Amino acid sequence: MNNFDFEAGEVININKPKGWTSFDVVNKIRRHFKIKKVGHAGTLDPFATGVLLILTGKSTKKAKDFLALDKQYLAEIELGKVTDTLDIEGRVISQQPVKHFSEIEIAAVCEEFVGESEQIPPLFSAIKYRGKKLYQLARRGEMVQPQPRKITIYELRLVEVNLPKIVVEVTCSKGTYIRALARDIGEKLGVGGYLRSLIRTRVGTFHISESLNLTEFLTLKQA
Repeated sequence: MNNFDFEAGEVININKPKGWTSFDVVNKIRRHFKIKKVGHAGTLDPFATGVLLILTGKSTKKAKDFLALDKQYLAEIELGKVTDTLDIEGRVISQQPVKHFSEIEIAAVCEEFVGESEQIPPLFSAIKYRGKKLYQLARRGEMVQPQPRKITIYELRLVEVNLPKIVVEVTCSKGTYIRALARDIGEKLGVGGYLRSLIRTRVGTFHISESLNLTEFLTLKQA
């Protein structure tokens, strides 16, 4: 059984459960182990699962270094529908039939996103505008168009096609919104799309195969 020295500093690879916010996980660990300094290195939306790096003690000072690491995701996209939040938790705002696309056609569109580009973040995001987060403004009906941000998609591989759903594996730089990528792939195909499910499979060298289940982690001991 592992012993952790939380005050000295730990980097813990947790598999975030579905339905939890990243802050929920941080708060649970803080209270359970009574840790003074604890945070995370990269938010995952509540509906998403996968690698969430929890930093404690002196490791919290290195948060920027961990945030800068490249990331890998397995994303399920539903074509033919667009939601206001660009994910499964949002309200459908447009819908159209999905014609038959071949795997070659979809893979070719995915390939267009590989490389450096300017991505427009979702209206529902934690980006701040005049001191307020965009999702807070959006929930009040105040839609502020975010400025494009430079991102890099290192690899975008088509894993599965079961129309109207497709699954892609994305390796990308920090700051990449997979919800926005789902939107953009749908737009390129001419039918729209939204992110149905998301698993973060890797952050830097931290892999989901080595992630700790949160419930099991809470049974481990401190040093």
